[in-house]
This record gives sequence, structure tokens and C-alpha cells, in this order.
Amino acid sequence: MMEEHTTASRMTVGAEGGADVTKGAWPAQPRPLSHDRVTLVVDGTHFVVDPAVFTTYPDTVLGRMFGRARQHSFTRPNAKGEYEIAEGIGASIFRVILDFYRGGMMHCPEGVSLAELREACDYLCINFDYSTVRCRDLSALLHELSNDGARRQFEVFLEDLLVPVMVCSAQEGERESHIVVLTDDDTVDWDLDHPPPMGEENSQIIYSAKLYRFFKFIENRDVAKTVLKERGLKNIRIGIEGYPTCKEKVKRRPGGKNEVIYRFVQRPFLALSWEKEEGKSRHVDFQCVRSRSVPNLITAMGEGPNRATPTPQVDELDRLNGPAPPALHQ
Repeated sequence: MMEEHTTASRMTVGAEGGADVTKGAWPAQPRPLSHDRVTLVVDGTHFVVDPAVFTTYPDTVLGRMFGRARQHSFTRPNAKGEYEIAEGIGASIFRVILDFYRGGMMHCPEGVSLAELREACDYLCINFDYSTVRCRDLSALLHELSNDGARRQFEVFLEDLLVPVMVCSAQEGERESHIVVLTDDDTVDWDLDHPPPMGEENSQIIYSAKLYRFFKFIENRDVAKTVLKERGLKNIRIGIEGYPTCKEKVKRRPGGKNEVIYRFVQRPFLALSWEKEEGKSRHVDFQCVRSRSVPNLITAMGEGPNRATPTPQVDELDRLNGPAPPALHQ
């Protein structure tokens, strides 16, 4: 049984150790309900619950809080003897989560955000899939499930297809990659005497119909960007661009200059960087050295008021771009 009471003030909430719990475990053998009651505070709402309901799923955050780990001060009540739970989770979301502990299923009612329910399940290490969630808005549910599937699929693509290409670039001293994804049936046949416009020759090609189809969906590309950012990569761009595959014809122009027309196909591309100093200037900095030139005879003889002042080091680009030195006095 559960009781809930709402207070006017919003209380600080949180659970210790939630990030270290593994989610998705099978439920343990249900334990008989005890006569003990604990008060959980979630978003200003007080829920009075028998803690035995949480031990059915011992590998979730609440299962750890009120299971054996409770005996080892896994979490402690506040001064009022209440347990403050899950910062950022709303009371309406927590009511749905309590349904999972009571019956193994979460029924998301209208007006409750499925995305917020998903975030709460991730935090509390509760398995989120069709076996545990029911929702009238099938589009929202399928979207969340597709995000899960896309993430798992892209992590495989990343390790098997993309990382080897980036490693090849890194071993050649590059600090970025521009990768074009072609289908298995695409052929690239460039005329060496009449190559396509500059730029494409620096691209790396991956032939994969599965990865090509994956990148066709905008939301899959968003998932891929998130994964790449988590892996520490920068300046990530994923989209669709035209890529030249073969020469179609050559137009003769007056003066002997030819115009080459290539056949372009729209294919996904991925551009990213692992450069640590990407925010700094890209102009060539020459080593700053003291000038060996003698500006005047006084300096050469070591006389004058500034004889003890060392010659400042000057960037050679600044010297070239700066104003001309003053003329010597005759």
C-alpha cells in the first residue's frame, strides 16, 4: 500500500550512488510486505511506501536503497526521517515508476512526458522497453525505443567502420577526418587527367549500405553526434552532400580549357576532429629570435641609456606586417 501527501514547498532531492547501479536485471522473488513504512520525498510530494516493494528489483536504485545495502548506510534519511529521492524527477513521473514496482509495468498517462519518464528510468536504473512501458502515444514510445536501437547500432558502426578510418588519418599526421559513406553498389571512377573539383580527393570512403541507410534518418544522425561527443571528438558535422562518382562528359572551351562534368550522387558524410588546440590561430608562427642587425652605432658600442636592456624577441610575421622602422638620424 502507498500513501502520498503533497507539501507546498519544493524540497531538495537526490539519491546517493545511483550512477553505479546496473539496470535491466530480472526481478527477484517478491518478498512479503512488511508493516514498516518509509516516507519518500519527490518534488515536494511525500509518498508513504512499504520498502519491501522495492526489493523485488534489487539491481535498481530504489532496490539498493532499501535492500541489503541499506544496512550499510547506502542512504540515510534526513532530519525528519524522510528519504529525499531523485533530484529532477517530478511527482507525476514517480507515481508511474511506483506502478513498475507494484506490478512490473509502467502505464504512462496522457499529459505525462514519455521522454521525462525515460530519463527517470535511466537514472533509477529501471529497464525501459515495451515489456515495461505502455503508452497511448505510440509515436513517442517508438521514438524512444528507436533512439536506443540507433545508439546500439551506431556504437557498432563506430568501432567496426569509422574508427579504423580515423586511425589511418591520425597515423598520417592528420587531426581530422571527412568520411563519405557510399552504398555497396556505388563505384568511383575518376579520370586522372580530368579529376573532379578540389576537395573530394581528401575525403575517405566507406562502402556500407547499412551505414548509408542509418544516416538517412535525421534523428539517427543526432544520436550519432551525441555518441561522438561522448567519445571526446569535436567539430562534428553529419549530413548529406553530393559526391562525384564518375565523369559524364568533357566540354571543350575556347582557349583550350576543358570543363569536366561529373555525375554526383547524394550520400551521407561525417566530418570530425580530434585536434586539442582547435581554438588557436592557424597562421604559421616562426620562432622568435633576437635580431642580429645593428640599428645604430651607439647600440653597437654598448653605450646609451638603454644599453642594459636586452633586445626584445619579435614574431617575424609581426615584423613583416608592422610599420617600417624609423630612419637613422644623420
